[in-house]
Amino acid sequence: MDTKFDLEKISQNIVYVKPVVTADLPTEVQDQVGDLDQIYAVHNASGEQLALVADRKLAFHLAREHKMEPVTLH
Repeated sequence: MDTKFDLEKISQNIVYVKPVVTADLPTEVQDQVGDLDQIYAVHNASGEQLALVADRKLAFHLAREHKMEPVTLH
């Protein structure tokens, strides 16, 4: 295989999706989450949190809507 990829360009569009236990969040965020025990955070390659969403499917949808490539972070 001799296909060339611009890895630097690809990495600029990657976002990481990870589960977050709501009990670990600040109280003001917990108040907004309701009765969910877990939500999902979306982070850019620099580690900056971009969003908190109710479920994994929504996190991936949100990323793709903004032309980003979501990957799961454990």
